Formats: sequence, structure tokens, C-alpha cells
Amino acid sequence: MSSFRAQLSGAEAQNGSMLCVGLDPEPAKFPLQWRGDARRIYEFCAAIVDATKHAAIAFKPQIAYFAAQRAEEQLERLIAHIHTVAPGVPVILDAKRGDIGATAEQYAREAFERYNADAVTLSPFMGHDSIEPYQRYAGKGLILLCRTSNPGGSDLQALDVGSGDKLFERIARLAAGDWSRGGAELGLVVGATFPAEVARVRELAPTLPLLIPGIGAQGGDAQATVRAGWRPGAPIVVSSSRAVLYAGGDAPDMPAFAAAACRVAEATRAELQQARQG
Repeated sequence: MSSFRAQLSGAEAQNGSMLCVGLDPEPAKFPLQWRGDARRIYEFCAAIVDATKHAAIAFKPQIAYFAAQRAEEQLERLIAHIHTVAPGVPVILDAKRGDIGATAEQYAREAFERYNADAVTLSPFMGHDSIEPYQRYAGKGLILLCRTSNPGGSDLQALDVGSGDKLFERIARLAAGDWSRGGAELGLVVGATFPAEVARVRELAPTLPLLIPGIGAQGGDAQATVRAGWRPGAPIVVSSSRAVLYAGGDAPDMPAFAAAACRVAEATRAELQQARQG
């Protein structure tokens, strides 16, 4: 099995993409033929994957959207489907787990054994203890919340923690330094809504992958994001969920819905690539 970093590099080269397609299924927004039917979550997401797999560097299912609908088994099937139809494209399980000890061990088993994800998002605010159990899974990606895209993130992440660092800067330093020893495949979540902070995190963590949500529906600027975060050999994974997933609007059926998702994914990929070349 390839490591998470190797998968990212391969998918970026193969698909010419920095776009991560977020999979946040809401049955109330499905095409008219399936609208409101949670039993169709797997079919809906699989169709989106099939339509966008050539344009993606990664897929990012958000676990809450599946668990709230009692659709965890559908999530297992979906990740298996992605590995089958897009074997070079990694799956990032967006779970934002943040516990320690035996509980963290169980969450790590959930992410990497039950769901067979290639990476998982984690909250590091309980310190290294909260990520160590995940590091036992060689080659898996651990993507730590650092400077998130929501306005309220500033309540804590922008606090001065001494030595001139803000909290998000300290997390970036630790991820690029002490916490990455032993070959851990760490990455950082940095929101596209804060391009100056994206640039600062890239300065502090010059080689780590950055998962960057916030373009599309949240209003982040794709051009500014790429200029701030992308460097040769230092991938960025720019996530768009609703803008791609629900591009079909009130389309009557899944083929039309998937075609709309494909068009938006290709356009977003092109916009990101143009920013890199410029």
C-alpha cells in the first residue's frame, strides 16, 4: 500500500489536480427522483465519485453526514468503491477526532480498520497524546486542525501562546517538528478564508500537506489560496463540498446531477491549476 503522501503526489500528477471533493450527503438535496431518501446515500455519493474521479486529488467524506442518517455501512461501501474505481486517489475521513488513550485507539481502529480510510482529520488540542495512537498505522495520513475556515476559529487559534506564536503557529511548528518524528504522515487543516494564515503555516511547515477547506460556498479565494499554500513537493488539497456535490440543483435524476458535479469539479480544477501556473 502506498503512503498517504505518495498517494497525494500520484493523484496530483495523474489528474492534474489540487481539488478534494467533499462528500457531505444531505438527502433533502438529492436529485428529485431520490430526494429525502437516506437509503440512496451510497448510490448518490458513488455516482458523484464516478463523475469526478478524474478531476480529484482526494475525496473527503464527512462522517457526521453518514452517522446522522444511520448510514455508516453505506460509508464503508462508499470508501471501498472509491478504492476500486479510483485506486490512486486517497480518501480522507473527515472526523475531527480528539481524544486520548484507549478511546483514541478505538477511533484510530474505526478510521483505518473499519473504514479503511487513507487519512483522517484530528483535533490536536489535547496534545501529542491525542494523535499518537493514529501514528501506529504506518503510511496513514493524520491531518491536524490548525487554522480553520470558520470565523469563530479566531477565538482560540489566534491567541498568543508565548514566544511570539499564536496557537495555530505553535501547532504548525509541532507538526513540522517534534510530532513528525518517526516518519509520521502529518498534515494541517488551514482555511481558504484566511490566505495570510495559509502563507504563514506554509512558512512554518514547508513540506507538510495542507488540507484547505473554504472555497466555493464558504467564499474563499482559490487564486489566493494556491499562491499562499502551494509549493513544489508540498501539496495542497483544496476542498470543495457543496459547490460540487449539489451543482445539480433541482435536476430530476442522478445522471444529470452527476454531470453538473463533473462540470463544476473540472472548472474548479482548472481554476486552481491556472493559479499555480500564474
